[in-house]
Amino acid sequence: MVVKAELEKLGLHYVDVKIGEADIIENIFPEQQALLDKALRKSGLQLMDDKKSILVEKIKSAIIELVHYTEDQIKVNLSDYLSEKLNHDYTYLANLFSEVKGITIEKFYLTHKIEKVKELIVYDELNLTEIAYKMHYSSVAHLSNQFKKFTGLTPSHFKKLKNKRRSTLEDV
Repeated sequence: MVVKAELEKLGLHYVDVKIGEADIIENIFPEQQALLDKALRKSGLQLMDDKKSILVEKIKSAIIELVHYTEDQIKVNLSDYLSEKLNHDYTYLANLFSEVKGITIEKFYLTHKIEKVKELIVYDELNLTEIAYKMHYSSVAHLSNQFKKFTGLTPSHFKKLKNKRRSTLEDV
């Protein structure tokens, strides 16, 4: 909403605005780009024009969308999914992501999966078996082992905690 409002203030027309990306119809003059960048920074956002940074943001957005906003998890492996979605070889994507973010795509993905598991545990609507199934773990044991590896706690112990701290998506 912030990006749309700022584009409209500058008289720029867009086709689509989604997480990490805005498809603008006309060419942007350097003055407009500077004003847009300044306005977005005030809102905690950043304008990116570096192709590598943009691709890394697309990788992050694809993973966040997949884990947090898609009911059906992917039927293929993550590397095939990202390659197809972003139209790049996975090895290139993985190397670029690691170079820019300092962590692997797989670690970023698993971190988000664990955050989603935490969310599902906190909501207390599903049991661990249902959560494991929903998040495409092969078993509750696999989910529990990965959860403990990332958090230091078992899912059961996490559930018992009074202060159920979860990270915001921006902090993951």
